[in-house]
Amino acid sequence: MDRSILGASMYDLLRKTSTHLPGDIYDALVHARQSEETGTIANDILGTIVESADLSETDNLPICQDTGTLLAVIRGCPGKDFFAIESAIREALSELTREGILRQNCVDTVTEKNTGNNIGAHVPQIHFIPADGPTEVRVMLKGGGSENMSTQYSLPHEGLKAGRDFEGVRRCILDAVFHAQGKGCAPGILGVCIGGDRASGYLLAKEQLFRRLDDRHQDDAIANLEESTLELANSLGIGPMGLGGNTTLLGIKIGTAGRHPACYFVTASYSCWATRRYCVVLNDNGGITAWR
Repeated sequence: MDRSILGASMYDLLRKTSTHLPGDIYDALVHARQSEETGTIANDILGTIVESADLSETDNLPICQDTGTLLAVIRGCPGKDFFAIESAIREALSELTREGILRQNCVDTVTEKNTGNNIGAHVPQIHFIPADGPTEVRVMLKGGGSENMSTQYSLPHEGLKAGRDFEGVRRCILDAVFHAQGKGCAPGILGVCIGGDRASGYLLAKEQLFRRLDDRHQDDAIANLEESTLELANSLGIGPMGLGGNTTLLGIKIGTAGRHPACYFVTASYSCWATRRYCVVLNDNGGITAWR
């Protein structure tokens, strides 16, 4: 890959992710506003959110003052190009931080000093997945407020009266939504992993947030769980920013993973309305051939 072309591609990818709300999420917010009665707090909040998203895209400025931390997933045939892409992501991250498009969001845990460029120990998180076909790069910028609302359950759960079944999973999801209230900047999107271990569950749950809101899980049982639990979550009346309304969540996306017979984890990754994620397909020179 051509380093200069690849560098420009990763710069464009990260800048657009910070400044342009994905179309499916924008459309869901517009629809959510229409579902709220005119003159209500919920309607006003959603109107402000949509207006803010419009201004960010028009002026090419960050969607939120908390520009989040970066998760990148590179999928393609293994090779030296993977390392070139990783380097280009780090360079773009540092450059956009210097420009002020990304906030300085990395603090060294030992020194308690901000690194100033969003680069630090295990930051950013970049994962490589071997796969056939063209190289894809997915990135997500996730804010700290929503990350604080992410949580994990171990079933059975006595307090929730939740067993090791889909009804138990549903109870965990609704509990996560109830405890988040407006602290995660509702209306939010919930990525969920059923199974896995303590570590993999969080990553797989967060990766569910890459899914479009309008997709449907290929497994009918999971798809039905997503749809029915979303309906219940939106009946709680928490609403935008926790101030009441019909729209508490824009979507629930659930993935599954194999688990140890002794373990049954349900992991929820909460994302705010400003769910910033894009995917690009690269050609052999490192240029962008498609946005997803």
